[in-house]
Amino acid sequence: MTGRFVTIEGGEGGGKSTFILGLGLALSQKGIQFQATREPGGTPGAEEIRSLLLKGSVKRWDRMSETLLLFAARRDLIVNFIRPALKQGQWVLCDRFVDSTIAYQGGGGGLDVGFIKNLYDVISEGLKPDLTFLLDIDPALGLARATHRLATTQNEEGRFEQMPLSFHQKIRQSFLDMAHENPDRYCLIDATLPPQDILQLAMEHLEKKGWL
Repeated sequence: MTGRFVTIEGGEGGGKSTFILGLGLALSQKGIQFQATREPGGTPGAEEIRSLLLKGSVKRWDRMSETLLLFAARRDLIVNFIRPALKQGQWVLCDRFVDSTIAYQGGGGGLDVGFIKNLYDVISEGLKPDLTFLLDIDPALGLARATHRLATTQNEEGRFEQMPLSFHQKIRQSFLDMAHENPDRYCLIDATLPPQDILQLAMEHLEKKGWL
């Protein structure tokens, strides 16, 4: 069995977690073994870094500090989770990856994108996603969804949701630009569609690629 590295990207409130649950179930029904993970996080060390990044004041870290923390977590995830799973022939479904750093810290935060890409080249040892699903949503709607979810679940990981709408609009544009520049890797999906329709579009895309 061939391992596939699939990333799921998008702004806040796009339904990535729900999508991954549905996609994992659909893949299991096809007899495909997979592991699901997230960024930042996915390993004990990376989960500790996640708490540092997603909790607390908006001004807790500057963009450079955020990026370096993200890459420390990412390196640990690649070495201790993603590569071992792919080596075993499993698919890896990852909620966010390096494209989120390009979009958030680069597009939204103004950090040099070339620096982010070069840093990824150093720590990744050539690992690249085979496919990226981009769940696209208007930032105002996405933030409203995300804020409601945080309130109802009493989740304290709301640091980025507190950032201004203009920041999230830049993030969305950055994701759309990456999708336009990488049409062979990206599958753009309207995140406002019903979850079952989003999943159907994703499965159809996988079938067209000959992966199912």
